[in-house]
Amino acid sequence: MAVLSEEQVMLHEAAKNWSREVAPVSAFRALRDSGNAEDFDRALWRQMCEMGWAGILIPENYGGSGLDYLSIGLVLEETGRTLTASPLLSTALVATAALLQAGNDRQKAEWLPKFAVGEALGALAVDEGAHHAPQRAALTARKSGSGFVLNGSKSFVVDGATADLLIVAARTSSQAGDTRGVTLFLVPGNHPAVARTRLRMVDSRAAARIELRDLEVGADAVLGQVDEGFGVLDAVLDRARAGLSAEMLGHAAQSFEVTLDYLKTRTQFGQLIGSFQALQHRAAKMYTELELTRSCVEAALIAIDRGSDEVAALCSLAKARAGDLVHVVSNEMVQMHGGIGMTDAHDAGLYLKRARVSEATYGSPAFHRDRYARLMGY
Repeated sequence: MAVLSEEQVMLHEAAKNWSREVAPVSAFRALRDSGNAEDFDRALWRQMCEMGWAGILIPENYGGSGLDYLSIGLVLEETGRTLTASPLLSTALVATAALLQAGNDRQKAEWLPKFAVGEALGALAVDEGAHHAPQRAALTARKSGSGFVLNGSKSFVVDGATADLLIVAARTSSQAGDTRGVTLFLVPGNHPAVARTRLRMVDSRAAARIELRDLEVGADAVLGQVDEGFGVLDAVLDRARAGLSAEMLGHAAQSFEVTLDYLKTRTQFGQLIGSFQALQHRAAKMYTELELTRSCVEAALIAIDRGSDEVAALCSLAKARAGDLVHVVSNEMVQMHGGIGMTDAHDAGLYLKRARVSEATYGSPAFHRDRYARLMGY
């Protein structure tokens, strides 16, 4: 495990206690069954903001605490354990990272203080199909006077239906598939030319299809440099992948612990099922994979904080390992619980559904194994 500072230890403990006492998985189940149109609890989000979590990455001069990615990863791990639905990943990490990476002083001053206190939400709109393929961005941004006119659509935008700020990857030149010619734009979520369709995901989380219809923006809407946005986009996506991997690590750890407790209490044929060697081997395999993944996730977060040249490779390694881990552990959780694991009355199904969505978000294990291999020269 990574060596944590005193401040990080306190942050981790606070996140652990809050998640278990205020936002347990029963709270997520109640949210799912409530018919909440936003798919997250605004009251819980306000509490998270009051504890400073929305501003973990935001510099102090913009109202945040100026901490690092390992710190926000610790919080995401704990909220992942209880399946807490919130804009923590989409706003406090992804949208914040985009502004920190490429925002000018005016853009940072306009949005970061609002993110820090929960007054505004952000979302990254990148993919346009069923699979993660950032280089395939085809939504067009045509030059018009001193500004641009945007047309096209984005799919499965995490928290896109509630975002006040959309960070949109558009094609200003070249063809889909070319990394040159991509530009990032800051688009108000409530703009009349923005049509948002809420997508009800299998894990009961929020996503959206975003359509831009002759959306006119000024030159001041460009985030970074025209035609040179893919490098920034890739860096932001790596931070998103590392953060989501931390959440998936917590998700898998909780799934494993719940399953292990069941093995220690459930009896069959007059014996605890945990005494069966076949189940012991499967539990040992899960534990080994869990610890290996923890090392990969922490390595990715620390690499980002240190500005390492290996950030891209380590983030893909972490996301691939985390995706494989939650897939296996969520399956085993259902199977080892037997009949009750197949019912909605048990939490196993909630963890399995969340696992399937998080596996695919920001790139599946197959996507990242391929990317890792290419980055390593294979």
